[in-house]
Amino acid sequence: MTPPKPIPLEEAQARLCALASPLPVEDVPATEAVGRYLAKDLVARRTQPAADLSAMDGYAVCEDDLSGPWEVVGESAAGHPFSGTIAPGQAARISTGALMPAGSGAVLLQENAERAGDVLILTNDDSPTPRHIRRTGFDFSAGDTLLKAGSPIGPAQLALALSAGHGSLTVHKQPKLAVIDSGDELADDPANCALHQIPASNGPALAVLVGPSAREIVRIGPVRDTMDAMLAAFDQASDADVIVTSGGASVGDHDLVNPALQEWGATLDFWRVAIKPGKPIMVARRGDTFILGLPGNPVSSYVTAMLFLQPLLRKLAGAADPLPRAMLLPLAGSLPSGGARTEFVRARLVDGRAEPIEERDSSAMRALAAAELIIRRDIGAPAAMAGDLVPTFPLQNGGIA
Repeated sequence: MTPPKPIPLEEAQARLCALASPLPVEDVPATEAVGRYLAKDLVARRTQPAADLSAMDGYAVCEDDLSGPWEVVGESAAGHPFSGTIAPGQAARISTGALMPAGSGAVLLQENAERAGDVLILTNDDSPTPRHIRRTGFDFSAGDTLLKAGSPIGPAQLALALSAGHGSLTVHKQPKLAVIDSGDELADDPANCALHQIPASNGPALAVLVGPSAREIVRIGPVRDTMDAMLAAFDQASDADVIVTSGGASVGDHDLVNPALQEWGATLDFWRVAIKPGKPIMVARRGDTFILGLPGNPVSSYVTAMLFLQPLLRKLAGAADPLPRAMLLPLAGSLPSGGARTEFVRARLVDGRAEPIEERDSSAMRALAAAELIIRRDIGAPAAMAGDLVPTFPLQNGGIA
């Protein structure tokens, strides 16, 4: 088979994202929504804060009563408000987060005051001020749109949703993923590997990389390099939303993913992308199931999972912005001019700079494990020198940020 001409990265990603639509929605407890994507805008059901609160520990006094002395007539603590009304010449002890008592409009910091029994005096020129009050609705008001549909839910977004009065959230379902390792050279047991074999490492690595974006991951294989074995693997994975294969996506005599997909009834959308590493990636569909054929070399498999598998899973899960975001960092060292394909270079983070790792072979897992960043080099990019800003993708917690 004559392989097609590779298509540009941006075109391939756009085509993939255009093919995918978010999965159906469901309501889940807010605490179980972390890692999911909102299916509708998050609108505040309450105002935060619901009333004026003190931002500091000290004493609440009337707004224009700035010199004292004052008579301390009570206390307003967080969760235990003062029930009376503050009049000129009076003060209430107040703690951070406590309700401002009726009649009060300024806070005297406790370090600026001295108290003898119920008598409070100012000890310096720092008079009481309204600046230490968190006003009603300072953060948000009921009816405000706090997060847009498609936003990811992380710890901070969870706290915001709960503060806004949401005990449950409407999110998209997460996709089910099947990961197929293929190749006669793969050994399932890394401790029992013959000279002609290598441990099957891509499948487990991919499962960890994209795990947060899937509701369930099924691993299949290693699958032998026969048509019957590949078809049986596809049948076993047929209830998955996404099937990803590792290996067998190129044009060698034993690369059977493409012909097996055609035999299985899948329709190829595109095959081969102008990237390095990872050119042989293919994308196909059968019904509502997506099939991504990734290269077998571990770095190629990792990079194409970063660029295609993770965005696909995120799009199916409802992400408004599923593609990985680049972060500009100054370069440590130098890089040659870009070639005919968009290249992704492993790098370390050294003193806030991206230091390229010399080893570029797509089978070199040691260099991948040492990398903290991946530098993107566009087609035909000019040579880059130390200090030049380059787009990078940080590697965080076993995944792509």
